[in-house]
Amino acid sequence: MTDSFRSISTPTEAYLREKGSKFLAFAWPVSSLAEIESHLEETRKKFHDSRHVCFAYRLGPAGEEWRAYDAGEPAHSAGDPILNEIRSLELTQILVVVVRYFGGTKLGIPGLIEAYKTVTREALSQATIVESVITEPLSIRFPYEMTSTVNKILHHHKLEPGKAEYGADCRMEIPVRKGLSEELQNVFLEIGILEKKIDPK
Repeated sequence: MTDSFRSISTPTEAYLREKGSKFLAFAWPVSSLAEIESHLEETRKKFHDSRHVCFAYRLGPAGEEWRAYDAGEPAHSAGDPILNEIRSLELTQILVVVVRYFGGTKLGIPGLIEAYKTVTREALSQATIVESVITEPLSIRFPYEMTSTVNKILHHHKLEPGKAEYGADCRMEIPVRKGLSEELQNVFLEIGILEKKIDPK
């Protein structure tokens, strides 16, 4: 089960000149298709005089949603090299756009692949890579006298409570790493304090 993913923390950019052609790479951390479309629209407006605004992105914890786009370059010579660099670092929730200005000398397909790969790698090499953990909230309800038992369970699993209401009847919401969720639910079920079982996805 994937309960964490790697992405970049801040935007980066890089520049490459190859036989007169200029390649400008931009990498952004993203969380949705709408965000990707916004970056693409902004980049196309800014570099409206370029014929090639190529890109690749990955979304989802396992990078299950992705696209590579050549923008008029020969098939698989631009988008795929960008995407392959993203995949090689096991990154997701990321968009990389490479703008190319033709310099008058054809690079050939191998030359294009190498240029798009190189400038993408350079942009990603400047990024700070962060790992994010996917959590889900477990809700428990228990009598006040069980507070000590609950705290011992949380301490054992190195967990911190989120929202908590204390009284004769206590309620607590605990953000739990997805990979640990099933185990914790069973612990809470056993002592009769889990409010609702979460269906595994």
